[in-house]
Amino acid sequence: MIQLTPENMSLSRWLSPRSTGASKWDFGHVLVIGGDKGFGGAVRLAGEAALRAGAGMVSVITRVAHRAGLLAGCPELMVHTVTPEHSHELCARATALVIGPGMGHGSWGAEWWTSLEHSQLPQVVDADALNALSKSPTKKNNWILTPHVREAARLLNCPVEEIVDNREKAIRALVNKYGGVVVLKGRNTLIQSTESDLHYCPLGNPGMATAGMGDVLSGLLGGLLAQKIPLLDVAKIGVYLHAMAGDTASKAGMRGMVASDLLPFVHQFVNLA
Repeated sequence: MIQLTPENMSLSRWLSPRSTGASKWDFGHVLVIGGDKGFGGAVRLAGEAALRAGAGMVSVITRVAHRAGLLAGCPELMVHTVTPEHSHELCARATALVIGPGMGHGSWGAEWWTSLEHSQLPQVVDADALNALSKSPTKKNNWILTPHVREAARLLNCPVEEIVDNREKAIRALVNKYGGVVVLKGRNTLIQSTESDLHYCPLGNPGMATAGMGDVLSGLLGGLLAQKIPLLDVAKIGVYLHAMAGDTASKAGMRGMVASDLLPFVHQFVNLA
């Protein structure tokens, strides 16, 4: 098992200073889909994290009730309330997809998952999209799956205790069953792909055990993915910077820390190289 370090993640290669002639078109367009009724905050966090990670543009598809709040809170987001049947133009413009934050278990989320199940965009699959995947398992090499232990148990159809007792075995099983890159979240988050060694992140803290932290991670990964960084490198860099941001935010105190506290540090740390 390999510990993540700045050196073995090639930060200077993937996060080098930008050209003076750069434009927003050079850094990709992330499409975030989620936020069923009552869960608009999840896509707000994911969308802003994608921007803070350096994506050139971020579009969000969510419920109409969340549109005003998202635009008021983060006017840089392009917020849409289209149906799957009218999303083809948006999907065609996107260079990376994040699906699942706040997507819910209802028909709205299920319809979106079905419509994008065979998308060839590089993508991050999180939260309720993972639960949808567990009901109709498929294997792809263009995605990063980001389950916590309960989601991993559903994906493998086994008790949570089996995941907790042997996380290394669990992530191997997830990679074999679903392909791509798997990020098994938790203490010493694990990362593995079908062709890589097992990596782990030594950073992070208990203050990150709060709602929305996974949404920030999925958006951060999507923002890196849009910048044409390979999937495994995206997973390693994203997990490490997310944990480092969490550790920095925790200096003000772990109790009461919230997911949005990480966003300024994400911005800072993607510019370290």
